Amino acid sequence: MSRLRSPAKLAAELGIALAVLERACGVDEAGRGPLAGPVVVAAVVLDPARPIAGLDDSKKLEPAEREALAPLIRFAARGWSVIVVPAAEVDSLNVLGATLAGMARAVAALSEAPPLALIDGDRPPRLSVPLRTVVRGDAKVPAIAAASVLAKVARDALMVELDAVHPGYGFAKHKGYPTPDHLAALKRLGPCIEHRRSFAPVRAVLEGAA
Repeated sequence: MSRLRSPAKLAAELGIALAVLERACGVDEAGRGPLAGPVVVAAVVLDPARPIAGLDDSKKLEPAEREALAPLIRFAARGWSVIVVPAAEVDSLNVLGATLAGMARAVAALSEAPPLALIDGDRPPRLSVPLRTVVRGDAKVPAIAAASVLAKVARDALMVELDAVHPGYGFAKHKGYPTPDHLAALKRLGPCIEHRRSFAPVRAVLEGAA
């Protein structure tokens, strides 16, 4: 029979758990679905003394809202990192493997190792710190929401830069996702170096050209 813990011990354990959660990092990615460009992963440790109003899943926010939140997150957070996993590595590892590798690098890049990492989704990366996966965590956990905003804003900015380097595909508009305009440009121009050759629409164009 297990012994009942005293109220004082339970309170102490709860305090420890809350302290760990307050210093936990949230981890999320942007760019798993596109045909081109990198996967970008962010890790964020929020500061409870500096709450950030308006945090939410980046997909629910307008671009202007994300752009306004990103510098607030970088200023108010205890720590943050953004990692870029290039298209070639997505092809090499597959998109899930590249995402998990990016998550591990993002946590490792924090200036101080967190006591816990809260990972969006249900697939855990290999980390040197304890972790918990949270399905739809970007809508439930503020630190994960903050990470989703940093990852999305960083990736969108990179795709605008890539649009200037590889004109004609419309990267600045669709950010590499398989829109009708992107698919038409892909067939017309063929893939550029930023296209993920392991993704079916890109592979089909390459096989057709061969």
